[in-house]
Amino acid sequence: MSFTSIVKNEVSKLDAIETENIAELSALIRNIGNYKNKSIKISTENSSVARRVFSLLKDIYGVTPKITVRKGYNYNKNLIYMLESSYKKELILNDLSLLEHEKYLDMPKDYIIADNDLKRAYLRGLFLSIGSINDPKKSRYHLEFLVDSEEYAKFICNILNQFYLNAKYIKRDNKYMVYLKEAEKIGDFLRIINASNAVLYYEDIRIYRDHKNMTNRLNNCEQANVDKMIMAASIQVKEIEKLEEADVFELLDEKVKEVGKYRKKYPEASLQELSEIISIETGNPITKSGLHHRLKKIHELAEKINQE
Repeated sequence: MSFTSIVKNEVSKLDAIETENIAELSALIRNIGNYKNKSIKISTENSSVARRVFSLLKDIYGVTPKITVRKGYNYNKNLIYMLESSYKKELILNDLSLLEHEKYLDMPKDYIIADNDLKRAYLRGLFLSIGSINDPKKSRYHLEFLVDSEEYAKFICNILNQFYLNAKYIKRDNKYMVYLKEAEKIGDFLRIINASNAVLYYEDIRIYRDHKNMTNRLNNCEQANVDKMIMAASIQVKEIEKLEEADVFELLDEKVKEVGKYRKKYPEASLQELSEIISIETGNPITKSGLHHRLKKIHELAEKINQE
């Protein structure tokens, strides 16, 4: 079972008050219903969604839809659940803000989403009908809704962004995709529609992946620092050898020569490690800063020889 189906299965079993159920059903029938003929027809591949629509119609309006199950066409072998009812059609559509004065509405009236609880319920119905979410364990973070018009896409984005989810939309073929890409925002959406179990699973995976990515970044950073240190040490050794070849190394100050000899002896040591080694073996404490200053003198002399 896909993660999308798991979330829909959980959400479809939630209890809510009638006004919230109406908001949810409005989104469901708006997006997977065909209601512009004699009856209301709803089709879905998800059995949990089919049961949810059946229950809402029966509980709110006393309507018992006819249910038909058939196999999908062509390569799609999934079962398709079809619900159909002509009883109280106009009453239901008017109540769900899908019909007004015999005119079908593309956008629901304000009373359907009058407060945050109703907006949450509407988003729940939207997800049940056309929502899709990637399993965070298997792929990149992504949640989307594929809607039929740009106006409706803007409407959905507006609702989502009232909850600070940073929703966006793009045109895809002859439809529009409303989507969330940020892992944290997708987790927030699951909280908004009250998918509690899905939130726990999602956040566990998200935290694990974030921790793993942070560890990888730290390891990469540490490796880059090691590579940089080794390269710097290699250059310092070559500069010391250049001074020795030019017979000028012995002209250096004793303390500088001492640092040069220890650098050649411990070519892979960091400045901090080298300063500790020199301090212990010679009994003359030297700081990392002091070590850097003496190596700089070697570098400057090597540069002069190169110029000559």
